[in-house]
Amino acid sequence: MKKNVVVIGYGGQGAWHADHALKSDVVALLGVYDIREERNRLARSRGIRVYSSLDEICADPAAEICVVATPNDVHEEIVVKLLETGHNVVCEKPVALSVASFDRMAAAARKSGKLFTVHQNRRWDVDFLAIKEIVKSGKIGETINLESRIHGSRGIPSDWRCKKQYGGGMILDWGVHLIDQILQIIPGKIEKIYCETTHITTDEVDDGFKLLLTFEGGARALVEVGTYNFLALPRFYLQAKKGSALITDWRQNARVAYCKAWNEADVLPVQTAAGITKTMAPRDEITLDEYDWTRPVSDVHDFYRNLVLAIDGKAEQIVTLPEARRVLRVMEEAFNSAASGTAIAVSV
Repeated sequence: MKKNVVVIGYGGQGAWHADHALKSDVVALLGVYDIREERNRLARSRGIRVYSSLDEICADPAAEICVVATPNDVHEEIVVKLLETGHNVVCEKPVALSVASFDRMAAAARKSGKLFTVHQNRRWDVDFLAIKEIVKSGKIGETINLESRIHGSRGIPSDWRCKKQYGGGMILDWGVHLIDQILQIIPGKIEKIYCETTHITTDEVDDGFKLLLTFEGGARALVEVGTYNFLALPRFYLQAKKGSALITDWRQNARVAYCKAWNEADVLPVQTAAGITKTMAPRDEITLDEYDWTRPVSDVHDFYRNLVLAIDGKAEQIVTLPEARRVLRVMEEAFNSAASGTAIAVSV
């Protein structure tokens, strides 16, 4: 039998959850609630039940799973109230604006005995899954450097996402996804964090950032988000001990290059624009294999399938609370680094 879902916050992401619940094989949409009446009217026009208040949802035992898709600054108060009234809770990212806030939410979950998780839906992105598969396969060796980027050219949406008081800015918006992905790919603790933010279109919050993570053992990751880039750099670039991998954007297959022989002594100089070079001479098929990586199969509905199994005690949660907390730790230190202009030694 399907489990009933109620969505709190019927904006863009809340409507996404509601639409997916309507199509789901494991959950059913029971209703929605938004503090803005125009959003409630829209839901009613689509034949969706609208609750009169958060209190009505809290008092409804039929609301088995509550999805919190509100602005970031009110996540804690809503999540804690739902947990304390006996509901399983899914919270949109970023789950909290601080580690301390998250810890209070996690404590409420432990006390209630109910499931609490974060909607990290971009673990089902096919570009991320492809890079993750390439690294895990070991075919091009140990990771040296992994670059993950999202570039756009429209600035921050002119709603609460550009307001500091609501938890706006790109570190909290897209950074939370890309950091979570990196931590799913590269094992080991982070030893150093350095972050720079940009304020091209707004001074109130970051409209872009560059975040450099250094892991124990020496692996590094660069996470970059930009909202004023009219030509985008590649979505992923992987540098490994035996080759490289590249994904230009999420619509393209990963391209892998495997260095099968070094042959440095046989390199002939090549002519460039203003001189010759051996260092940058291109490789040939004798020393290099290039091929496309098969595009992974992904279904974002698996988030809810896992959620239902986890509630019933039949599976472990895909997105765990320690993982969510670790992402928040990284974001907090990124803000600290950007504010101080220095790299910060950590153990995350």
